[in-house]
Amino acid sequence: MPAPPGSGLAMAPFRGVRYDAGRVSGLAEVTSPPYDVIAHDIEDQLIAADPHNVVRLILPRSATGRPDEIYSDAALALRDWLDQQILVPDQVPGLYVYEQAAGNAAIAGRNGHPGAQPGGERHRILQRGLIGDLRLVPPEARIVLPHEDVVPGPVIGRRQLMEATQANLEPIFLLYDGSSPGAATRLVEVVATARKPLIEALTPDGVRHRLWALTDPAEIAAIAADLAPRQALIADGHHRYAAYLQLQARRRDAGDGAGPWDYGLALLVDSAAYPPQIGAIHRVIPGLAPAAAVDLAKGSFCVRPLPGGTHDLPAALRALDQAALGGGVAFLVAGGGDVHLLSEPDPVQLEAAMPSGRSPRWRGLAASVLQELLMTRVWGIHDDERSVRIVHHDAAMAIRAADESPGGTAVICTALSAADVYAVAASGERVPRKSTSFGPKPRTGLVIRTFAQG
Repeated sequence: MPAPPGSGLAMAPFRGVRYDAGRVSGLAEVTSPPYDVIAHDIEDQLIAADPHNVVRLILPRSATGRPDEIYSDAALALRDWLDQQILVPDQVPGLYVYEQAAGNAAIAGRNGHPGAQPGGERHRILQRGLIGDLRLVPPEARIVLPHEDVVPGPVIGRRQLMEATQANLEPIFLLYDGSSPGAATRLVEVVATARKPLIEALTPDGVRHRLWALTDPAEIAAIAADLAPRQALIADGHHRYAAYLQLQARRRDAGDGAGPWDYGLALLVDSAAYPPQIGAIHRVIPGLAPAAAVDLAKGSFCVRPLPGGTHDLPAALRALDQAALGGGVAFLVAGGGDVHLLSEPDPVQLEAAMPSGRSPRWRGLAASVLQELLMTRVWGIHDDERSVRIVHHDAAMAIRAADESPGGTAVICTALSAADVYAVAASGERVPRKSTSFGPKPRTGLVIRTFAQG
């Protein structure tokens, strides 16, 4: 595949590989969430739903029980499904318009009104974007912007899966700022509101997924011209994007020229038309008693007990949101039935806690204050996987987990804003670990990219 001209953001058309709906029990039964958010019990349910569920490819289990064979087993399964025409390549290369809609937003989407709903209302979703071949660019080009660090193990695993299957099995999730809208957003709207979809599926979470192929050369050229001067933020899929780059580097080191390894499957969404949902990520610290956590924090924060405690969690969350209005930094510290609001960190201590060389935007992130001042300096705890448990979105679950731990404390956080994440990433920095959770994430298995076709 020849590289598109120029050096900017580029999404190339490809021949997507899709399930033949007549050969499977249903598209909802053969697709799945992204690999890294599937709990083991959910994986079992997906495997039981249909023998051809894509989870068998993205989270393969070796039939022999040997971990070193899981990637080759995935490759064999993919080839078998292609041979049996369970999976079939489209005849014409194209970009794919993809819509996710649920609740009232699904009705609005049918009437052509764009815009995602607030992140706290998961039952109301409307997101549309383009799935295509993202051209890989060097990180220093600042065209595709990561905002999180990666760890080697998952990157190597995803790269080995790609090498074995010769495919990108699921798209990464990118956002771009379309405040000055162009052809890409206009065409996405036209396609989603006026054309018949290729496929439509309602998944058990209540989200309706629709997919269209956009194959007209003039429309594809208009999208290319619109995207070329833009940047994209990696919202979800940092390890897969790093695996894309690692695979490309290995092929280049082997002396290979241009090829399908110069691209990676991606969903690109205009965040101005469809603001993303960004969920808060909470911490649970086993072995830190809530009373001790609160006493230690009093020297660095304004600490206020909330009268309803954990019995009135909605009121506590409202107090947290109020304290964080206008860019304020605040946390809830909870456990043993009590909840305390921590706010207004001491500026002198905050400055002393921050590492040198960080931008003012990074220093002002609630996640940075949590990591550098509260956890490291005040509590003497390193925020890593061994010392701290992560709980996505659900404050009540985090508090239950803390209460079930010996002397555990829950730290309930606010979500970062998309503007802050964009700004930090554009400056070449990374937010602290486990600070963001963007959604809605694309469904895996609706369209696959094989190197033979893409």
